[in-house]
Amino acid sequence: MEAVLVSVVSVLGTIAGVALTSVAAARSERRRDVAAERERNAQDEALQRTQAYERAVEHQRWRRERRQAAYLAFLTAMGAADRANQEHFHELQAVPSGAPLDEGVLREVRRHFKEAESSAHTVMLEGPANIAEAAHALVLRLAGLVGDVREYAVAHAAANHDLGDREAAVHAAGMAYIAAHKEFLGAARSALDETTASS
Repeated sequence: MEAVLVSVVSVLGTIAGVALTSVAAARSERRRDVAAERERNAQDEALQRTQAYERAVEHQRWRRERRQAAYLAFLTAMGAADRANQEHFHELQAVPSGAPLDEGVLREVRRHFKEAESSAHTVMLEGPANIAEAAHALVLRLAGLVGDVREYAVAHAAANHDLGDREAAVHAAGMAYIAAHKEFLGAARSALDETTASS
């Protein structure tokens, strides 16, 4: 009977050992699953951060390219308007006063100016704020210059004697335009560099 009792205790001990081993194995498996889940979550978060960073870099690159294109289109349009205005002024200086006013040339200068003014709207939308302000200031300076050349043309056609004062006004407006142009270029360069640095 002792042998039977020892066998029963031995079997029960074995069953208890197997049960304890199973419980320990299950706990260990659960811990591994939790650790693996944490690892997957950490990897997913790292991947999401990397993807978010890459999207931000791509957006900055796209933003810089759009801004650069807008700035270049604006400067090109401003240059065309300024050249048309200058040519008109130099043509006026080359002919004697009293020559009739050429409305066609004035319309052409105005058309170029309006194109430049329209391209400024894109620059103002693309920003940043200091670029919008510099673009607006440049357009105002060109408007003043175009207006002064127009007044000179009217006075030239009327053979007024104050052409020297009008010529001085055109020169002063031209210098103000050049200064505003340099200011815009500097601000645009800085804005493009900032966009690049933040990408």
